[in-house]
Amino acid sequence: MGIRAAIERKIKVLEVYRDSALVIYQLKGEWETRDPKLINYRKLVLELAKEFDDITFCYLPRDENQMADALATLASMIKVNKQEDVKPIRMSIYETSAHCYSIEEDKEKDDHPWYHNILQYIKNREYLDQADENDKKTLRRLAIDYILDGEILYKRRKDQVLLRCVVAVEAKRILEEVHEGICGTHANGFTMARQIMRFGYYWSTMEGDCINYAKRCHK
Repeated sequence: MGIRAAIERKIKVLEVYRDSALVIYQLKGEWETRDPKLINYRKLVLELAKEFDDITFCYLPRDENQMADALATLASMIKVNKQEDVKPIRMSIYETSAHCYSIEEDKEKDDHPWYHNILQYIKNREYLDQADENDKKTLRRLAIDYILDGEILYKRRKDQVLLRCVVAVEAKRILEEVHEGICGTHANGFTMARQIMRFGYYWSTMEGDCINYAKRCHK
């Protein structure tokens, strides 16, 4: 689709990046193509490549391809009405992570889970003693998306699906199981986060933790 889009825009010099070494090296002719599906795929791409004055195929490791994964995740979440204009997406890159901490840092040393303040507000309408009006307003806004069932706290997604909030110990076990356990596929961070939510679990730094965990995987 990307190559066809480039042809439609009359682009003549193109660099193609993909995180599949198999596909890239087969397109470059360095690896033999045996799979019948990939033979047809290679034939189609090479035919389209004739439309360019210069086209190169480059292998990009998955851990260096986070922007593409992020855009793919974003695209799967957006429903576009063909009758409306799509406004441009503004993106910024910050030097520090957007999340406050990682489960690996063991921030629950005070015996309170990450959702303690939200839980106390939902149960008893209590705020931290040192909370100012802005803190209280922020907590009330956050609490709207959470539901308490007995002693179990759930995060409510926009599609109304409930995700059980888990503490650091559980989160670490879930990370290991999803990435390399029985259901493990050694997926990238964004894919792991989506899988965990499909299994019905949630914690506040889940996406960042998944990305960091996947980066450390030698596979």
